[in-house]
Amino acid sequence: MLDPDSVRQNDLRGGTSPWSQKLLQPVRPQIEESFRCEVLVVGAGITGSLAAEHLACLGHEVCVIDRQRPGLGSTTASTAMLLWEIDRSLSDLTDIYGFERAANIYRRSEAAVSGLIELVTARRLACGLRPRHSLYLAAGESGPRELLAEHELRIRAGLPGDFLDHQTLLREFEIHREAALVSPGSADADPVLLSQALLAEAVRQNAKLFDAEAARYDSSSGGVTVGLDGGHVIEAKHVVLATGYVMPDILTSDLHKVVSSWAVATPPQEQGALWRDNVLIWEAAEQYNYARTTVENRIIMGGEDDDTIVEPDARDALMPAKAKTILGKLKALWPKAEAMAEFVWSGAFGTTSDGLPLIGAVPGQPRIHAAYGYGGNGITYSYLASRMIAASIAGNNQPWFDDFAIDRDAPKNA
Repeated sequence: MLDPDSVRQNDLRGGTSPWSQKLLQPVRPQIEESFRCEVLVVGAGITGSLAAEHLACLGHEVCVIDRQRPGLGSTTASTAMLLWEIDRSLSDLTDIYGFERAANIYRRSEAAVSGLIELVTARRLACGLRPRHSLYLAAGESGPRELLAEHELRIRAGLPGDFLDHQTLLREFEIHREAALVSPGSADADPVLLSQALLAEAVRQNAKLFDAEAARYDSSSGGVTVGLDGGHVIEAKHVVLATGYVMPDILTSDLHKVVSSWAVATPPQEQGALWRDNVLIWEAAEQYNYARTTVENRIIMGGEDDDTIVEPDARDALMPAKAKTILGKLKALWPKAEAMAEFVWSGAFGTTSDGLPLIGAVPGQPRIHAAYGYGGNGITYSYLASRMIAASIAGNNQPWFDDFAIDRDAPKNA
């Protein structure tokens, strides 16, 4: 686990991603005195920005604090593949929780991406968001038979998509794999621009943004007192924890762990060097690689995840070797690519043993809500968290919220 007292943004990611070239920082005054607010959001990355924007638009009095520059922590390291398909296949999730529960989770994820696309479109947020199909490739132990079984489960669940055998995949996408599933309903974006646009929209809806660090939390049935590192306090009716992959001491989970990942971005490619429809590509394997394109016609590819290396210096020292491996896999996947790395970066991210996020009330902490453990569906889950937490604050908890509860039992067969 990452130490919340010592970890800073540079510990969460190393190298340079293509998003960090376009950074405009919002004004964040220091807090000069203690005050009260209705909802305090702790963290101004993509998760905090989604929560703040939604709560402010619902008419809540919202304050947002962050101890560092908004959007420049884990958000900068995101590859922003906005998939509704989950790290755990529907087949795997069915084995863990049963078909009805697993199917409902998948449908919630699909609806979350759809909702995010609708939000960006309605608010006209300038973040390069593009609706995309996804291409889920056979890999490792998941061959044609396993993908066909997955496809049949998805059809049963009412989820969209088609099964492609080897010949169809080769003909339609020029990719040499045994099989694939192609599905509509996903998207990609610039995560930093998305985060900053959402935060700006929250401010336009009268949310207040401050430069401050939460040092302690004291919750009761009547509200939450948050002590700041500067000595002042904020008294809030509700607190939303959106601190990325760094959990405060009041929150623990047996489901959660921190993993390191690496990614590269190529120089802009010739248009003929990109695959059909700029689909989002990922593999049907536990340790999968994934690829997308950008509006500048770059190819981004990432993966090579490792849960044994979380110390920042050790993680970042591996960037040259990991980049070489990833570029080799890009060339094997798509020989037309100019497989060079103009950008190389690494990042820490949180994941869970069942591939689902940790969203909801913090156990033993009345009126404190949290969103953690995002895995490969980070921004999708962040959108889902913003809606769930807003509903909880309004007293509108739903039975299906338990599927993502922070204190849910760890699955025995995950």
